Amino acid sequence: MRLVIARCSVDYAGKLTAHLPMAPRLILIKADGSVSIHADDRAFKPLNWMNPPCSLREESYEENGAVARWTVTHGKSGERLILTIEEILHDTSHELGIDPGLQKDGVEAHLQELLAEHITTLGDGYTLIRREFPTAIGPVDILCRDAASATVAIEIKRRGEIDGVEQLTRYLELLNRDPHLAPVRGVFAAQEIKPQARVLATDRGIDCVTLDYDALRGIEHEGTLF
Repeated sequence: MRLVIARCSVDYAGKLTAHLPMAPRLILIKADGSVSIHADDRAFKPLNWMNPPCSLREESYEENGAVARWTVTHGKSGERLILTIEEILHDTSHELGIDPGLQKDGVEAHLQELLAEHITTLGDGYTLIRREFPTAIGPVDILCRDAASATVAIEIKRRGEIDGVEQLTRYLELLNRDPHLAPVRGVFAAQEIKPQARVLATDRGIDCVTLDYDALRGIEHEGTLF
C-alpha cells in the first residue's frame, strides 16, 4: 500500500462529474490498483475513489502552481480520476501481505452461510452470485440477483443498527459505479433491527428483512423452508 499526503484538487470525469478544490488530502493506492482520496474528518468513507481494474499515470504538470498531475483511468469504463498536485508532503509504501479478513461472530457468520445457501428465503427466483463479494472498501456479505435479474447487495447483522445501514450505503455507492452490476439495490438483514436503523434504511431505499435464526437453522437441518 502506498500512502501519499498531498495538497491537491480532484476531478472525477465519467457518467457523473465531481470536483474537490485544492486542499491537503490523504491518497491511498492499494495493491489491487484501487485509489481513494480521504479527508481528516471521517473514518469510513473516502471523498472519491476509483475501484479496480484501473491504472495510474503520474506526470509533471507545471501550471497555476501545480507540480504534478496524476490520472487514474478505469480499465473497463474509461472513467477518470484526475489529481492536480501542488505539493507532496509525504510519500511512503508498505507491504501489508494477505489480509485474513474480518472474522464475524459465530451467529453472524452462520446467518450469512445459511442465507446464502437458502437465498430463496428472500423471494422466489433469487440466485446467489457469491458470498463475501470483494470491493475496494471491504467485502459485501452476499451479492445476489432477484427474480427480475437485478443485482441485490445484502448486509447481515445480528443486531441491525444505524452503522450497519451506513456500511451498506457505502457498498451500494461503490457497486452502482460498476456498469456490469448497476443498478444495485440493498437489503439490510438482521435478527433484530432498531427503529432508527429501519427509518434510515427506508429513507435510502434499502429494504429491511428480519431473520429468524432458529428457523434458518431448521432449514439447514430439515431441508424445508420456514
